Amino acid sequence: MRRAAIVAPVRTPVGTFGGSLRNVPVESLTNVVIQAILQRTRIDPHRIDDVVFAQSYANSETPCIGRWAALNAGLPVSVPGLQTDRRCGGGLQSVVTAAMMVQSGAADVVLAGGVESMSNIEYYSTDMRWGKRSGSTRFHDRLERGRERSQPEERFGYISGMIETAENLAREFDISRAEADAFAVRSHQRAAAAWEEGRFNDEVVPVAVPQKKGEPTLFTRDEGIRADATVESLSKLRPLMDDGTVTAGNASQQNDAAAACLIVAEDKLDELELSPMGYLVGWSAAGCEPSQMGIGPVPAVERLFARTGFSFDRIGLVELNEAFATQVLAVLKGWRWNDPDRLNVNGSGISLGHPIGATGVRMLTTLLYELRRRGERYGLESMCIGGGQGMAAIFEAA
Repeated sequence: MRRAAIVAPVRTPVGTFGGSLRNVPVESLTNVVIQAILQRTRIDPHRIDDVVFAQSYANSETPCIGRWAALNAGLPVSVPGLQTDRRCGGGLQSVVTAAMMVQSGAADVVLAGGVESMSNIEYYSTDMRWGKRSGSTRFHDRLERGRERSQPEERFGYISGMIETAENLAREFDISRAEADAFAVRSHQRAAAAWEEGRFNDEVVPVAVPQKKGEPTLFTRDEGIRADATVESLSKLRPLMDDGTVTAGNASQQNDAAAACLIVAEDKLDELELSPMGYLVGWSAAGCEPSQMGIGPVPAVERLFARTGFSFDRIGLVELNEAFATQVLAVLKGWRWNDPDRLNVNGSGISLGHPIGATGVRMLTTLLYELRRRGERYGLESMCIGGGQGMAAIFEAA
């Protein structure tokens, strides 16, 4: 079976909810990363066999975002596209799906990515299809509704959202508010240091943001990082649930961003004059109780290690998505592994942000650049997933 190579991974800076990318639609975000890949690789667009993009909050403005992104980027009409959604794991799933196409021989080159504009997720109604003769109409916030309905209530009972699942882990694994805040501060400090030291320069491509008057402005840097965060400042934030540990300061953000790469058959690299940054070694997905969705990386990594024969001893760097600080700390206890020198060395969801569909490819991009920078061979990427799942993948640096 052919190895699947990762070529030219890139990402946009991550925008905050309602922030600098508020007026940039998903098709514009995908266009930024696709054009960057075409420019960096100089590949003939006709050699791209398919486009796979993740988006967790898709709608009919850009249906089937993979195809939409391909057409919007000016790729040949003959290049097809599809959309993946495994919620927080959607971006990684797009990479895995593309890799399986390549490994099976169904394709030689696939453009894989993820995108989310959480600032533009709409309100909707299920009342109006056949009209209303009288009474009020209810509109749902798709952000909140998607979290409430991540699992069938008839089987699992009502779960208010992801915050509740994080609090469940905090209680079960005896994680304190102080521990959660300390982890969050470390995430912000590491992300801020990474920018100051230029570690994101090669992976990030700027976004031109249209203005009402004058020329577009360039958005060049992740804007959710709190470089001045301290345990003292975070301790002043109110918990989001009564007597809870989760606050706005130790949870991931809602964000806007896109990320993408080429997935290329190893035996086509020389012909296409492409240089890989890494290879997919193996991947897995696993389910867990929806009420403890944050623990998903534990069974996912256990399954992945069993299939590949790997252990943490062989892993140079670990990227974990940081949905919540309590979730990360619970996973580390579940893994029975905790090495700060290898975990999220440039920050993650709490500091860099969590643009749901884009996160998996953003994490992969950061991971591969850091593996190269440090001369490490293997990296592990894993995330929890709303509704009770985990996903994990091992990548080898080229």
